[in-house]
Amino acid sequence: MRTLMLGAGAAALAFGANALAQPAHPAPAKDSPAPDYSRGATLEQLAAFPAQQITGVSVSHAGRVFVNLPRWTVDVPVSVGEVKDGRIEPFPNAEWNAYRNAAGAKNQPGSQFVCVQSIVVDHEDNLWVLDPAAPGQMGPVVGGPKLVKIDLKTNQVVRILPVDEHAAPAGSYMNDVRFSPDDRFAYISDSGSKGAIIVIDLESGQARRVLDGDPSTQFDKSVIVHTDGKPLRRPDGREPQFAADGIALSPDGRTFYWQALTGNTLYSLPTSVLQSPTQSARARADKVATTHPADGLWIDAANHFYVTSPEHDSVEMADVPGGPLRTLVKDVRLRWPDTFSQGPDGAIYVSASHIQDSPWFKPQVKATPSALFKIVAK
Repeated sequence: MRTLMLGAGAAALAFGANALAQPAHPAPAKDSPAPDYSRGATLEQLAAFPAQQITGVSVSHAGRVFVNLPRWTVDVPVSVGEVKDGRIEPFPNAEWNAYRNAAGAKNQPGSQFVCVQSIVVDHEDNLWVLDPAAPGQMGPVVGGPKLVKIDLKTNQVVRILPVDEHAAPAGSYMNDVRFSPDDRFAYISDSGSKGAIIVIDLESGQARRVLDGDPSTQFDKSVIVHTDGKPLRRPDGREPQFAADGIALSPDGRTFYWQALTGNTLYSLPTSVLQSPTQSARARADKVATTHPADGLWIDAANHFYVTSPEHDSVEMADVPGGPLRTLVKDVRLRWPDTFSQGPDGAIYVSASHIQDSPWFKPQVKATPSALFKIVAK
């Protein structure tokens, strides 16, 4: 999930003299194999966090598992962590996780994780951290929105790309990110007060905002999100309204997919349109399929399409994007399936962020639980 709505360019900073000394078009790593779910699948719980709310998960080429914890309703001691023996250890170090909401805290929003929403490993096995820098979903904090690259060979931050107020204006909330096969472009959903897609050229660091306010990136007022068999509402009766959220990229990198969480339509667009500053994305957005309220989207190397269903504690899949959906796994433990990642063996990982159990909807709770699962082919 992501943003709860009720009712130009980015400069690149390098750490170290050779931090940006990399090929202009790095060769993509071999894609993870597509899992064979023709005989069904089982859900394996890898970790449970009774008092910590994870949203994003990403798995490295070596099988290392990373998660992130946003500052939505409480301050958090760890924003990005590596999961080891069922525990979350600060990553890449304590300094990057030192930001605090407390008054008088000596924060450095440009070089600390403020409110991390998503983490994704790219094709070269670097971990990218997407920080909308909006604690409590209010903001962003000045100087905080950014995309941070961490080299997993050294566990060091090697690049920071600040996202300026033109691409991430007041009320924005950068949500999820995908990378082109050559790791040249990053595509980001903005689920803030006015949904949009943000495109970043990773060579120049330039960020552009497209489909800003377009119907395809906005929540659908006619759609009501249900959980536990009833409409999801805050104690005062207000219903959540989620804008552009889940995104996915075709294996060849030529087609970009997205949908609003409070919505039931999957859209697509050629990435050539997104990459071009002269083409109109608004005129090219296509409706792919009718779906349902969904948080996470994923497409594997065989073009199989995966989608979470928070309303039914399940993950569904289709043979191709836009094809008929069928239930892959359904489990009462899978409360608000949120974000996908894929391991080097092809297995699909999914986080359960328990958003319906958060203080937004249950003020009596002090901390939101969460869990991490792996979907394994039978």
